[in-house]
Amino acid sequence: MVNVARFHQSAAAFVDLVSRIDDSQWELPGLGSWSVRSLVGHTTRAILTVETYLGHDDPGRIGLATAEEYFSVIYADFTEPAAVEARGVEAGLWLGEHPVQKISDALARAESSIAEAPTGRVVAIAGHGITLSEYLRTRVFELVVHSLDIGRAVEQPHGQPISCVVEAASLAARIGARAGSGDEILLALTGREALPPGFSVL
Repeated sequence: MVNVARFHQSAAAFVDLVSRIDDSQWELPGLGSWSVRSLVGHTTRAILTVETYLGHDDPGRIGLATAEEYFSVIYADFTEPAAVEARGVEAGLWLGEHPVQKISDALARAESSIAEAPTGRVVAIAGHGITLSEYLRTRVFELVVHSLDIGRAVEQPHGQPISCVVEAASLAARIGARAGSGDEILLALTGREALPPGFSVL
């Protein structure tokens, strides 16, 4: 239930942030090659995929026990940068002229699907089963991180609840530690050494 609540809070904050984007800002640089529109589209997929995966059958088995494992396996092995970029652009175009309404409607559908899901529901991603609860942790991570990106791009407070930021920051540290960067992360967070340029846990 905690992860469901965090997803709701994080997604609601994202919708509020999008509502504060001025009409003149949608084609500004967002992140990398993405415009703000494409970045918002990519972030919206953190909501859309919940509805999509819950629309598929429960695989009946768990291959990924935690959100940390999801990022270690799915993100590392099944994420192709060019494809991610293209899906972000496509999702941005899908938002159309009324992005806030589009995202709000998508969130309502996702939350309805979550409410109807039985306890322990498992979703299948790239052939791997993960509980809905753990999958929602990955969605909160995406929503928080990209809300920071969007806020920076449009010079607006990101508005994410502190509990969601804490969860995202903690998950990022655990992802990095699992990948072998635990020492570097600890030394940086305690002010002993700076992280190398371009460092990422993903």
